[in-house]
Amino acid sequence: MMGMAIGMTANAQTAREEIDQNPWLAGSNYLDYNRYLPDFNYTKAPKGYVPFYMTHYGRHGSRWLIGENDYERVIRPLRKARKEGKLTREGEETLRKLEVFNRTTVKRLGDLTTVGERQHHGIGKRMTEHFPEIFKAKGVAIDARSTVVNRCILSMVAECEEFMAANPTACIHNDVSEALQYYLNGPREGKVKENAGKGDRQHRAFAQSLTKPGRLMGVLFNDLQWAMDEIDTGNLMRQLFEVVINMQSHDNAPDMLYLFTKDEIYDMWRIQNASWYQNYGPSPLTGSVMPFSQATLLENIIQTADTCVALRKPQATLRFGHEVCVMPLACLMELDNCGTVVEDMNELDQHWQNYKIFPMGCNIQLIFYQQKKGEGDILVKALLNEREATLPITTDTPPYYKWNDLREYWSQKLRQYRMEE
Repeated sequence: MMGMAIGMTANAQTAREEIDQNPWLAGSNYLDYNRYLPDFNYTKAPKGYVPFYMTHYGRHGSRWLIGENDYERVIRPLRKARKEGKLTREGEETLRKLEVFNRTTVKRLGDLTTVGERQHHGIGKRMTEHFPEIFKAKGVAIDARSTVVNRCILSMVAECEEFMAANPTACIHNDVSEALQYYLNGPREGKVKENAGKGDRQHRAFAQSLTKPGRLMGVLFNDLQWAMDEIDTGNLMRQLFEVVINMQSHDNAPDMLYLFTKDEIYDMWRIQNASWYQNYGPSPLTGSVMPFSQATLLENIIQTADTCVALRKPQATLRFGHEVCVMPLACLMELDNCGTVVEDMNELDQHWQNYKIFPMGCNIQLIFYQQKKGEGDILVKALLNEREATLPITTDTPPYYKWNDLREYWSQKLRQYRMEE
């Protein structure tokens, strides 16, 4: 059963309207979590029900770019043009800003930024405020685990600081180990590995059709023919956009989005939206199997919940990792319209928007509710980036669903996949 579009209302904006209004959304996985917060107007739980358990997977917060070449590959062609006298005044100013910023990246590639730390302090604090029955319960057991990557560990620490500040009696256990990697950020295997990379040819053609560097090159270079002959202008446009759009990951970084028109910003986003859908979403180009890269993670969520739900006392299980897990997990869980299958890449932007799934700091929370007397069905509510999300089963009390029904739906889906592997 396909859920409603994420955050959709009768007057929902199109992706183009949203990005025109807030161009930072075009950052896809570089979007600053705090630039797209919900209104937190949550639906009241059914009468007599209170939250007692949360299980979660969250991505680290905002970071520097990761690749050793991510900044230099943009700076090099501009330096070459400066040496040959081919930069415009705007080109000179662009290079100056990039060179100044580049000094901050030394030995910082992939590190969590102050913006990223702030995101997780906010998320952790809101958890304690929205679900005090869990996080402010005396002696609540909070199990927090992270991948071995520093930015994930520090994101976990930021949230746990908020838990302890809100409840000094909390029993917080932190764990970081290679032993946890198999489910926190496991390798691609089986059909997922076999289908990885399929559709690359189609995406290259799609990206090429949307990359129109002529105007931007005219802004940066005083000799357009020289630029066309000496520089891969399409790559430069896309790579410059990546650097510029990730400036939102830093306090006091230069805002250089003015270099791009609204059409160019939207087209750069569409390229990334299609790439993420193909490589991590339910794209037919990759056999619609890429979400199953997180089958082991979803199994861990179900199995851990079985133990914690049986105890029926306040607890939380928190996992910290990466967007390459959050995105396919949201699709596998079929949160909102994440599992939507779209055949035509040219129409994808109308049906599926990556920035609603995996900004920096993105997270999936499942909150479990029980009746105060400990009787009746266990209910569960899903939050995607702290927004109430639909789930792929029926319910009389949305967005609250019977855990046994949801557990069986996901378990059957996983069993079927395992049988076909």
